[in-house]
Amino acid sequence: MSDLLVFNKLTDHMRVRIEDVFAPTYFQTIDATEWLPLHGDTIRFILTDGPTGVPSEVLKQLPNAEIISNVGVGYDGVDTVITTERGIPVCHTPDVLNEEVATTALMLYLACWRNLEAEMALARSGRWGSEGNLPLPRTPENRRVGILGLGRIGKAVVRKLAPWTTDIVYFGRSKQDIPFPYYSDLIAMARDCETLVCIAPGGDATRNLISREVMDAIGPDGFLINVGRGSTVDEMALIGALQEGTLGGAGLDVYVDEPHIPSALRSLPNTVLLPHIGSASIETRRAMADLAIDNLIAWKEGRPLLSPVPESASLL
Repeated sequence: MSDLLVFNKLTDHMRVRIEDVFAPTYFQTIDATEWLPLHGDTIRFILTDGPTGVPSEVLKQLPNAEIISNVGVGYDGVDTVITTERGIPVCHTPDVLNEEVATTALMLYLACWRNLEAEMALARSGRWGSEGNLPLPRTPENRRVGILGLGRIGKAVVRKLAPWTTDIVYFGRSKQDIPFPYYSDLIAMARDCETLVCIAPGGDATRNLISREVMDAIGPDGFLINVGRGSTVDEMALIGALQEGTLGGAGLDVYVDEPHIPSALRSLPNTVLLPHIGSASIETRRAMADLAIDNLIAWKEGRPLLSPVPESASLL
């Protein structure tokens, strides 16, 4: 009898750990319309990841679900209003991925300023000898960088930017006790910085927060870097700003409708695009997986959860 429903893809390491403790069913292998009415009441534990989440219509058919564990720090694919109402705690995997995602943000930052994608394409093309070098790019040194989402990952980004710039400003819901200028107005911050790095979480509160007005405020010589969630950026407005040159360029790891990147965005020369690999190293992904599974095991054994999301604090 199954007690765990798994929505996300698993590595061999994860599968071994899970099957040693639980009796899992893998959502992608079943006909949900037939399986859920017959077996949904046996499920106590749920494992998923940020991009996959847990569809609310499926959760309704799991009346005895006790916990949802999410591989990833972002959990906007889980409706925490519903889970809180039902008394189901949700866990995620903060901290273990901070440095890796921050490194990805730094790579995008450097790649945008130094035009690395075009430079590498020239080197591979065989045209370097006949065409010569590309126009000189601008330096990433000593730029003013605005951070949208100065949480755990944001602070790691700041540390990694330190060799290039210490001119950091930030926007958030409230001022923090840190030695960087705070902006309560995102457009004003965008106007005053040369790169805006977005590490904000997804959800309704941040949807399209980076609007065309924000992009235009960054300006034709500035860059937008996004390693948070695609939903924070008005993607169609972004395409327009990049096409018209009111925004200088963008380095993106996340998109609105993953894994689908609009063709108009893919065709733009002033972008550096990654396929959502912010935390994608062997070591970091394994640490994330272990923490997600450790939360499930802790709950099963009656021990405190290791990393519940803030919305579940009232349930514990």
